[in-house]
Amino acid sequence: MLIPRLKTPNLILPTLSGPDFNLSTASGERGTLVVFYRGLHCPICAKYLIELAAQLPALNERGVNVIAVSSDPEHRARTMADKIGSDTLQFAYDLPLPVAKEWGLFISTSRGKTSLGIEEPALFSEPGLFLIGPDQSLYFSSIQTMPFIRPNFAELVGALDFVIKNNYPARGEFTGEV
Repeated sequence: MLIPRLKTPNLILPTLSGPDFNLSTASGERGTLVVFYRGLHCPICAKYLIELAAQLPALNERGVNVIAVSSDPEHRARTMADKIGSDTLQFAYDLPLPVAKEWGLFISTSRGKTSLGIEEPALFSEPGLFLIGPDQSLYFSSIQTMPFIRPNFAELVGALDFVIKNNYPARGEFTGEV
């Protein structure tokens, strides 16, 4: 389990835009938002990534670097990026499922074709959202077991304003006996 204020595993993945994404060197002034999505087969993911792309300027203005990540191979990630239509949202692909598990993501098995008529991979990770500080420590996370009910990016931008203004620390760091 990842613990707030502690260092996360590193994440090095190929991207559609050229050089590999490396979490240890990719941080913005206030960190990196890593958005794990299920893959091309997920219609909810496409809608969610469109919402993320719309908030990308606001996140960048607040010093947050953003990457969308899936276990899809390059051709499926590229098809998703084309579907999203953003030339600024960075996509990483080929997330190894053992790495997804290191991050605490849930793994699902295929149920065949989705409502879009796209075959689900045999195994894939469910969604997760992680705000990682410039020192690669976990600030915030939201991990899903289903494709539904995800954090709202506009609300996340508002929360960042509060965090920045009040120098609000990461919470959930206690690991002692209760």
